[in-house]
Amino acid sequence: MRVVITGAAGFLGSHLSDRFLAEGSEVVGVDNLITGNADNLAHLERETRFTFVRQDVSRALTVDGKVDGVLHFASPASPIDYLEHPIATLDVGSLGTRNALELARSHGARFFMASTSEVYGDPLEHPQRETYWGNVNPIGPRSVYDEAKRFSEALTMAYHRELGLDTRIVRIFNTYGPRMRPRDGRVVSNFIVQALAGEPLTIYGDGSQSRSFCYVSDEVDGIYRLFIQGDAEPTNVGNPDEFTVRQLADLILELTGSKSTIVSMALPTDDPKVRRPDITKAREKLGWSPQVPLREGLKRTIDWFRERERALEKR
Repeated sequence: MRVVITGAAGFLGSHLSDRFLAEGSEVVGVDNLITGNADNLAHLERETRFTFVRQDVSRALTVDGKVDGVLHFASPASPIDYLEHPIATLDVGSLGTRNALELARSHGARFFMASTSEVYGDPLEHPQRETYWGNVNPIGPRSVYDEAKRFSEALTMAYHRELGLDTRIVRIFNTYGPRMRPRDGRVVSNFIVQALAGEPLTIYGDGSQSRSFCYVSDEVDGIYRLFIQGDAEPTNVGNPDEFTVRQLADLILELTGSKSTIVSMALPTDDPKVRRPDITKAREKLGWSPQVPLREGLKRTIDWFRERERALEKR
């Protein structure tokens, strides 16, 4: 296959590019680098089956030659990023999604929409099934991301129903692993960077809010399977093992051997109190379930952050 991956220089987009290349495909990676990092793709510099295009998909998206799949992963995805770039986040969820859909339609290609567990908002159903409509504040600070993704899902389904486009929608839950950006506002990367630097770990609220953390190789495997053999309805891909933020902090302190303390700050507006996917559909339809336990995944991620710091010191 020859696939186009928007947001290819991002955390997930770069790993997904690796997976398609490993499966024998050609990849055209598109990114405007507003939050993506070219270093995430540096290892593909001499890969003849990979092409990088620096482009803002909210303005235009054209690709010459055969295209079998368009996977739309472009978007600021961490709280720090989408609060800093609220209009760009809304643009890429609306205009960017439309452009990506049109690219797929013009080539007769399959379209894959990267949505998020944030469409469930601060959920009143737990765990969250794909049939749950969510509890989202449409004008709160987080709405620029939540509603952008909800709109992109609606637009994707409209293209599927009205125009017969072959589409997929994945709802991604908290994912972590190598290539996360330090201090990007995501709890895993924040805690690891703080612990390794001997800084206090910052917990928002009392730390009792829960999250479900999926290691990146598991997430990408679920995404790839969904692209190949899924259906048009949204599918949760995430790890159903649930941990409190305080439990995560304690585990990272243990694994890093850090003597950092833990400090509490005010809980951000509309921050979800619980988050756990029901992955029954992914298990039954895709034969997928996560394989990497949190402790093992964190060890790998901590090792990557340590190696990254060593490399930066040598520059």
